[in-house]
Amino acid sequence: MVHLYKELQPVDRLSIRMPFPVSSYDRQLITLLYQPLIGAEPISLYFMLWAEGESTTEAELSHYHLMNSLDMPIAKIFESRIALEAIGLMRTWRKDSEDVRSFMYDVMPPLEASAFFNDPLLSMFLFSKIGEQAYRQLRQRFVQKGPSNDGYQEVSRTFTDVYRPVQHHLPSFANEQTVEEREKPKELPFNYEDFDFSLLRAGLSEQLVPSSALTAEANATIAKLAFLYHLTPLDMQKVVMLALDDHMMLSESRLKKSAADYYKLTVSTEPPAMQQAFQSAVNEAEKKTTKEQALQTKEELLIHYLETTAPIDVLRDIADGKEPIPADIQLAQNLVLQYQMPIGVVNALLQYVLLRTDMKLTKNYVEKIASHWIRKGVKTTKEAMDLARKEHKQYMEWKTAEQKPATKKRYTGGREEKVPDWFKKNKEKKPQKEDTIKETSKETSKEAAKSDTDFEEERRKILEKLGIEEGQVDSHGTD
Repeated sequence: MVHLYKELQPVDRLSIRMPFPVSSYDRQLITLLYQPLIGAEPISLYFMLWAEGESTTEAELSHYHLMNSLDMPIAKIFESRIALEAIGLMRTWRKDSEDVRSFMYDVMPPLEASAFFNDPLLSMFLFSKIGEQAYRQLRQRFVQKGPSNDGYQEVSRTFTDVYRPVQHHLPSFANEQTVEEREKPKELPFNYEDFDFSLLRAGLSEQLVPSSALTAEANATIAKLAFLYHLTPLDMQKVVMLALDDHMMLSESRLKKSAADYYKLTVSTEPPAMQQAFQSAVNEAEKKTTKEQALQTKEELLIHYLETTAPIDVLRDIADGKEPIPADIQLAQNLVLQYQMPIGVVNALLQYVLLRTDMKLTKNYVEKIASHWIRKGVKTTKEAMDLARKEHKQYMEWKTAEQKPATKKRYTGGREEKVPDWFKKNKEKKPQKEDTIKETSKETSKEAAKSDTDFEEERRKILEKLGIEEGQVDSHGTD
């Protein structure tokens, strides 16, 4: 598996900024245009950050707060974050320090509807997700089509045509600090350097395609179309030549149509589909490691579960789906936030204590083991499980000390005490020693001999009272 979620930990701090206002109209664009592209979970994270970002108090949060609020493991939080970054709805900034790692999330507004539908990547991505009919309905809803301005000449006045400056004494602003200027994004974040423009131009002569036709806008469209249809620079040479108009210019609409026609003729009549590169890498890794996964032990699967699951879900799973009480949730949160224990170590501790104490989560007992693990420098789930096996006897003594002294042993009804699978796995069954077997055999023989002696003694006393000798009984018994 591709463990990209390790780039983010629940204890990492976060703060939220909203550089630009986000309106109710933007919410419609996000729900109807962006959600079909990246799914519901990233959009849930976006709306959560939006709600937190509108708060008047600037408080630092932890990612554990997002995990509890969204009911998502940290891996899902990370996947949702990078999906929002890729689609242009979020920007991420990171700062590393000795004690803690902090992130700053900028909640970005969506593109205008016209810019969205004019972008070849976004429009085709949406088309492949929802189909032609739904796509046309959304385009008609958000892109207003008014009367064409063909044949008209713009006669609007400019600011300088209407207003004239008046000479007055103006205050000096030279020493004042200005607010940082930010420009609202107008296009999808895209890495144009991945396309080889030099190879594209090398195969196009000046007579066929003049260099003036390859403007910055045309190059941006060419790079996006090449990415969308998975075409090489050599393929795009043919697309460019097909898209030239009578004035030897390249318009965005003609480039789109030429690329679509070339794709249908040479590749497929079905529209291209896209998926997240992260998910694609995960799928490839799963295909290549099918045999390895078949040989994967239960302990490895459990470690992966403990490392990728929120403590509240672990508490819920151990209790057969029942909701944990607030005190248990608060205890787990303190282990993660206050003691800064890794999420997998906390889950291993919770599982060990619950299954070894008949589902009782005593705060003092849990914190005593947690303190021992911290002093031992336990950092991974595997280290926590190994130490629990090694120090099991000591931990059981601590548990006994926590309990009140009792005169009678509690009846368990023959029920076997639960233990974690990972604890039972490495615990070997030791064969019974030969000396123990001999000792048991001797004790059994002694008890049997004592029983026979007591029986004969009672028999002799009864015969004496009756005045009968043993020989007479034997002779009468043989008659």
